[in-house]
Amino acid sequence: MSATPPPRVSRLADRPGRGLAVISASAVSTQFGAAVGSLAFTGLTPVGVVAVRQVVASTVLLALTRPRFWRFTRSQWSPVLLLALFFAGMNTALYAALERVGLGTAVTIEFLGPLAVAVLASRRLRDGVCAVMALIGVVLLTRPGPTSDLLGLGFAVLAAGCWAGYILTNRVVGQRLDGVQGVAMGTAISALGLVPIAAVVVWHLQPPLEAFLFAAVAGVLASVVPYSLDLIVLRHISPVIFGLGMSLHPLFAALIGAVFLHQLLPAVAWVGILLVVLSNALTLGGGARRPR
Repeated sequence: MSATPPPRVSRLADRPGRGLAVISASAVSTQFGAAVGSLAFTGLTPVGVVAVRQVVASTVLLALTRPRFWRFTRSQWSPVLLLALFFAGMNTALYAALERVGLGTAVTIEFLGPLAVAVLASRRLRDGVCAVMALIGVVLLTRPGPTSDLLGLGFAVLAAGCWAGYILTNRVVGQRLDGVQGVAMGTAISALGLVPIAAVVVWHLQPPLEAFLFAAVAGVLASVVPYSLDLIVLRHISPVIFGLGMSLHPLFAALIGAVFLHQLLPAVAWVGILLVVLSNALTLGGGARRPR
């Protein structure tokens, strides 16, 4: 691979606004895909929607990367299988939380996962303050009490934990396999694990055709489009721009949930979301010297 990026990518690196626009478009696509997928929950359940999404994503990733999985060693297979477990758990738990507590709340809590990884890997006081800020934001967002949907909130926390595990495992996969072969195989294995469950759901519920259509669109918008956009900019933007773009996910999720799904949130919940967004932006951005 040439050390000099193509001219179009170079212009993205030279103009942070364009890089932020692309990564923001990726975030909007991801959250809008989740919103579309939620329309299929009645017919397919969250597990079925995730299964279709993973099948779509793995089909595209396998076609792009063509991993030579028959050459994988035992030390390479073990983190790939763990990656698949975290991948399936993260998406299933997130969609289960989305069904119960709404898109904005579920995604905001899920983002505690990468935030926790960044904070625990840092020794800076600022990141500790950001962690406290994020926890305050989650309290304002969820307002825990006797009427809280504890199961839905628990699913969101589980999604956050799986995302943290996914990040740490993906580092190991990246060290043992070239390119994104491990991610492609992890996605495919997670799809294979979810398809039998989805088949049972389809057999019992007999969902209408539009449920499969919504789930397939969710796979394209929440997996294929963001993956393609991230490939354009991920290696050619600063950590600050990357952190800012990533931190916008909860905000976009709440806005799309309010407009598209009519999941309206009180003012205090929006304050909580903004606190989580700010803490993620400060922590994940981290300054230009932090390795990506």
